[in-house]
Amino acid sequence: MSENSNQFLDALKQMQGVEVGDIVDVEVLDIEDGQIDVGVENAGVEGVITRREYTSDRNADLRDLVKPGDKFKALVLRRAGGDKENGEFFFSVTRLKEREAYDKLQKDFEDENAVEGTVTSSVRGGLIVDVGTRGFLPASLISNRYVSDLKPYIGKTMKLKITEIDPNKNRLILSHKDLVEEEREEAFDKVASQLVVGDVVEGKVSRLTNFGAFIDVGGVDGLVHISEISYKHVDKPSDVLKVGQDVKVKVIGIDNDRHRISLSIKQTEPSPFEQATADLNEGDIFEGEVKSLTNFGAFVEVADGIQGLVHVSEISNKHVDKPSDVLKVGQSVKVKVLNIDPSDRRISLSIKAADSNASSENHNSRPRRSRNENSVNKKYMSDNDNGFALGDIIGDQLKDRK
Repeated sequence: MSENSNQFLDALKQMQGVEVGDIVDVEVLDIEDGQIDVGVENAGVEGVITRREYTSDRNADLRDLVKPGDKFKALVLRRAGGDKENGEFFFSVTRLKEREAYDKLQKDFEDENAVEGTVTSSVRGGLIVDVGTRGFLPASLISNRYVSDLKPYIGKTMKLKITEIDPNKNRLILSHKDLVEEEREEAFDKVASQLVVGDVVEGKVSRLTNFGAFIDVGGVDGLVHISEISYKHVDKPSDVLKVGQDVKVKVIGIDNDRHRISLSIKQTEPSPFEQATADLNEGDIFEGEVKSLTNFGAFVEVADGIQGLVHVSEISNKHVDKPSDVLKVGQSVKVKVLNIDPSDRRISLSIKAADSNASSENHNSRPRRSRNENSVNKKYMSDNDNGFALGDIIGDQLKDRK
């Protein structure tokens, strides 16, 4: 057999060795409109690579990307059909890159590694991200907070976790939220280890909601519930706070299991009770107005919004069945301060001890309250700033009206 015959048989054998799915080395022969003509090195096989199989940019000019003589690897996609039954093939560079990308991404997925990708566009329900291949980032997995506008993310490079991968279905689901949560937990552990309940620290308002304000303390958001913003009633946090505002907060709770820090703004300031009693001492005598009456005593205003209790036994030296028998709401009375309890924010008063006509025994000795009287006071006193529950103040009045 001649040398030419042997060369022909070798070329034929090589050509027959090119199979769909193979990765081959190709050389650019020519560049036509919308496609690249290539030949497989050392195989005598030619084929084409369309624009979409070479680049994801559908508006790209292939002449700007390659030139004759360029060599690179390509995936054998399929045999050419129609009148190209002469052994020519279609090749793909993009799918080869995707296959290589999927191999790497599969390993990252198994090793739980973070990957980096660039957001190329937004679609209904999420973002399209280039991580070497096309991946989908659902809107619900962009952040640990609700994201309503996707457009600001286009063009951004993000670190992501792979939550689902299936090369056969060309399915790749990504998450940024998982990384945010991991970073948040790490930051929480660091900050929480440096805080104890009762600490007062500086913070900055990071965001406002209807139920409170989130304050950044050392890179971690703590919540100031709306009830802890001010001693005065607050309808909406935005009425008294602004995003970016510097505030002083007190740590009132640390939940390590739920990674939450509870804060208070109002507790960094003197309470109305503390302000009202700052210059008030046990033994002081002053004029006060009766604000309400119950079966167990009378509430007398000590300062604006702050009331003290005159127990029924402290109204008069004479026996009193009901406070309403001897007192009226709005009446001005002279009272003596018997006790101030800052921890429970309670003030005990006495009318009879302030009476200048009382016996010398009452003037010279502080009236003792029986164990029963103390239990009555504790039963009807709450932790509100005025020392007593509103329902207790008005409850007996409502009963009397029935």
